[in-house]
Amino acid sequence: MNEQAIEGSLELELTDFGPIAKAKVDLRPLTVFVGPSNTGKSYLAILIYALHQFFSGGPPYSDRTFRGRLSFFLGPERLELSDETLEALLKQVRPPTGKPRPLREREIVLPPQAADALRSRFDENAETLASEIGRCFGIGDTRTLIRMGRQAARVVVRRRKSNDSEFVEHSLTLARQTKFKTSVPADTPLPVKFEADAGLSGFLHHRFSMLDLEAHGSDANRRGFVTRELLAIVGDLVLPSTVSPLHLPAYYLPADRTGVMHAHSVVVSALIASAPTAGLRPATRTPMLSGVLADFLEQLIEIDRPGHTRRKQRLGFGKKIETDILGGSVRVNRSTAIDYPSFAYRPKGWKRDLALASASSMVSELAPVVLYLRHMVTPSNVLIVEEPESHLHPAMQVELIRQLAELVDAGIRVIVTTHSEWLLEELANIVRRSALPEAEGTEINGPKVALRPEQVGAWLFEPKLRPKGSVVKEVHLDESGFSPTGYDAVALALHNDWAELSSRIEATS
Repeated sequence: MNEQAIEGSLELELTDFGPIAKAKVDLRPLTVFVGPSNTGKSYLAILIYALHQFFSGGPPYSDRTFRGRLSFFLGPERLELSDETLEALLKQVRPPTGKPRPLREREIVLPPQAADALRSRFDENAETLASEIGRCFGIGDTRTLIRMGRQAARVVVRRRKSNDSEFVEHSLTLARQTKFKTSVPADTPLPVKFEADAGLSGFLHHRFSMLDLEAHGSDANRRGFVTRELLAIVGDLVLPSTVSPLHLPAYYLPADRTGVMHAHSVVVSALIASAPTAGLRPATRTPMLSGVLADFLEQLIEIDRPGHTRRKQRLGFGKKIETDILGGSVRVNRSTAIDYPSFAYRPKGWKRDLALASASSMVSELAPVVLYLRHMVTPSNVLIVEEPESHLHPAMQVELIRQLAELVDAGIRVIVTTHSEWLLEELANIVRRSALPEAEGTEINGPKVALRPEQVGAWLFEPKLRPKGSVVKEVHLDESGFSPTGYDAVALALHNDWAELSSRIEATS
């Protein structure tokens, strides 16, 4: 298997998107966005969530199947592939004969005709992707995302091998006419990992049992079915190698979680029932909810359903946040009368619950994080959290980033936006710890977890006057930590002000 391609980075390149003039970001297992307010950190985080929604095939909490990941490959139009191309594809991806079993890793080489067909399927979905971006931002017209004074915004998703050669690229242009352009390499080995799931293997066997070229060869309609179905299978299989990790399910926890949790039981039913989200109603009507907020509220309503709670005992994520930070447990109580959940907090040692609205703002901010980790997020999922440090004492901010690092070590990808210097300084320690032998690293005060430098990326959003807008650049880890981030300048200015005031007071006394 081509490990270089699997381990290669995914690069996002933005031009004139919202307040962002230029950005080039690698998505890593733990990705941190830092910088002043109104520079585009949340814009980029929401865009990443929208890309996950598009490339993963829909909401992560829905009952998806393997077939549904790229349903747009199953269009009704007739597709023409030669017998040679169909046979070449079938030979490469057909599961082994006999009893269904977990499939192996292998490579697929797309014949030029098949690469062209897949490329056209992506390119035809410009409006679908733009609509999902608009829904997530809560806008009806994605042209409002173009930076002021510019004619178009461009978003490029570029998958590279570790040797930095281009591998595959998806380019979306938001303008008067939305365009989506994809490069799918022909005659290049694409690494494919058949998921080791017996049910999935059986499902693939069932699909392939219907793909009999000889039986369908004389019937144009059935032959078209074979072609579409085969392209759908190939598209599903090669997608992870071309857009990973965007093919993974993602969850978004927006800022101001305290306000949302306090108002949840009062307003959410009416909002979900009556408020449009962008893309569902004409662009002339202003939506009341952004897609990220609508998804968050809907997931909270369903969070204790049996389909989610079955994971609780097996995974146990979120428990350490309750123990080490909250000092109690977050609880979900569902009313049997109206089938609606309410959320509460029980401090350690108490025998009764405390309404979440009566708990501290720290509890309300972290309650959704705990609930998502307990009921919904699993390894190979992506958790996006805006400002996880909100309402937390610096000591608890340090503890929280340790907990997030442990999630990354367990296989969950994490993206955070932050204004916290404490969070970055502790993250630098966590990365620095990876340079020590394991036994020595665990003796130092702090967590046992250590993340390698290539697992962590920090990106600074800097406001610029020319061009007006923010420019995003990587913050590298050096001997002093992640620097420069701008925090040192603030601390130095405060120190200088103190020194100047002290000097003047001394001179006048």
